[in-house]
Amino acid sequence: MFPRRLLAAWLAGARGGGLLALLANQCRFVTGLRVRRAQQIAQLYGRLYSERSRRVLLGRLWRRLHGRPGHASALMAAFAGVFVWDEERIQEEELQRSMNEMKRLEEMSNMFQSSGVQHHPPEPKAQTEGNEDSEGKEQPWEMVMDKKHFKLWRRPITGTHLYQYRVFGTYTDVTPRQFFNVQLDTEYRKKWDALVIKLEVIERDVVSGSEVLHWVTHFPYPMYSRDYVYVRRYSVDQENNMMVLVSRAVEHPSVPESPEFVRVRSYESRMVIRPHKSFDENGFDYLLTYSDNPQTVFPRYCVSWMVSSGMPDFLEKLHMATLKAKNMEIKVKDYISAKPLEMSSEAKATSQSSERKNEGSCGPAQIEYA
Repeated sequence: MFPRRLLAAWLAGARGGGLLALLANQCRFVTGLRVRRAQQIAQLYGRLYSERSRRVLLGRLWRRLHGRPGHASALMAAFAGVFVWDEERIQEEELQRSMNEMKRLEEMSNMFQSSGVQHHPPEPKAQTEGNEDSEGKEQPWEMVMDKKHFKLWRRPITGTHLYQYRVFGTYTDVTPRQFFNVQLDTEYRKKWDALVIKLEVIERDVVSGSEVLHWVTHFPYPMYSRDYVYVRRYSVDQENNMMVLVSRAVEHPSVPESPEFVRVRSYESRMVIRPHKSFDENGFDYLLTYSDNPQTVFPRYCVSWMVSSGMPDFLEKLHMATLKAKNMEIKVKDYISAKPLEMSSEAKATSQSSERKNEGSCGPAQIEYA
């Protein structure tokens, strides 16, 4: 039963039109108590259980809550300080979607060539979430660069000042296997890419072969360096003679924001390679779809110019690094031969109990973007 004074104040507030305000204050009070209790529980579990035990416990709780509305599983992951692969791994459908885009582009290219038109067609229309206007139609692709063996398009991302970019290119002096492996080899990239400050694999998923990486890179002066945390997965389709690499930004508890860098939270890259003959013979076509938000204060046309000029430069550096590895026989890991583990009950159990040392955390970066 309420004390008399509290009840009188409540009734007076209700008569004065403040009932909703009182209820709102009460809800905020209860919510605050629950958040503090959750933090206390998380700290208690952190002291009582090891990293491995927390992962097993979180996996069980996540499976119970899977399919229910809300973000309970994501909140649990944040409190427990672990990465939930079930939600973040790159799915088979994402890989297949990228390969289908390459097939459609090739079909349209063959149609244009058979009709006698000596010009590569624009990227075929594909249902890409977040890139449609208010009427449900896709934004048109705009040709930015048109060279014999390199073509670059862009299209605006609806609701933002950013563009999505699409590159179609051809190389004839290196093999698809060499080009693919050089992209994936993080240790070799530290040698040929002078912009890399840090590049390392944070965690691997034995179920799908996906990897989480932390990449820190220089940006042109006077901008701050940027860092990316992203998940990537690759696949080699021997039957359809294709290779695909898909990457996108994620959050990982082991890599909190640093005040030294600007965290890029919106990033996606899809590379598909089609050999002219085989994986080990010179000659292939590639299709690269790319977008990110570098969080700069520069106007849209400046950012577009930097990306449009920087992408060909990066691809040429990648090409030259592949040539160097080929001619000088630099040892590069063969990722095509190292096939990811197939999904099995044993792999699932191993994934749930895998350990990863959790590094100390710090608050988000509070610096001006440049």
